[in-house]
Amino acid sequence: MKTAFITGVTAGIGEACAKRFVGDGWRVIGTGRRTERLKALAEELGENFTPVELDMSATAVVIETARDLPPIDLLVNNAGYATKADPLQDADLDPILGMIDTNVKGLVALTRTLLPNLILTKGAIINLSSVAASYPYRGGCNYAGAKAFVRQFTLGLRCDLQGTGVRVTSIEPGMVETEFTVVRNGGDQASSDAFYAGVDPMTAEDIASTIHWVATLPPHLNINSLELMPVNQSWAGFAIHRPEA
Repeated sequence: MKTAFITGVTAGIGEACAKRFVGDGWRVIGTGRRTERLKALAEELGENFTPVELDMSATAVVIETARDLPPIDLLVNNAGYATKADPLQDADLDPILGMIDTNVKGLVALTRTLLPNLILTKGAIINLSSVAASYPYRGGCNYAGAKAFVRQFTLGLRCDLQGTGVRVTSIEPGMVETEFTVVRNGGDQASSDAFYAGVDPMTAEDIASTIHWVATLPPHLNINSLELMPVNQSWAGFAIHRPEA
């Protein structure tokens, strides 16, 4: 039985991944900060799911946790969030630095610590980046910068691991309707609903199925990066500012 270590399983894409892989006969070790949600998921998924309470921004704890893991066949670096989409000059600094601790520092610390484990098993690493890594938008420089790091980190890691048998992939979704936008907007569900209204966005299950497909490809195939959008989403036009005369 193969084992996947998936971060951020208490909601959204991470939760859908845990269900998808356990449903396919994998053993899943899943992390999250919300204890009650972890317990509920463990009750739902049974003995093949092991919950681990973990805050990805606590780098020292992340490293300690990773050192104690059994052999891992797959690492899914999913945990992450976005700060409010304010222009940088109007944004509070502390939430931005906290986001970088989780989305960048935690991901790097976990991955580096698990590399000997994954090299031993000739496993796979799938990192959740975003279309924001490629297409800038107003108010998104902090989140986009973090996700651009994840994308470039993934491609560079692919170079570093050449010859080890470890596969490395960057998954870069566009609009996926999860708790992501609710959290970004400070818990404003109505704002999130308005954002996705009429778009027919992708779902967490869509992305989980894609991740599962990548993870279960023959071991000689590597998907370097994969960008996904709902049909109704495309690239933004150029923004133009015309000062009043």
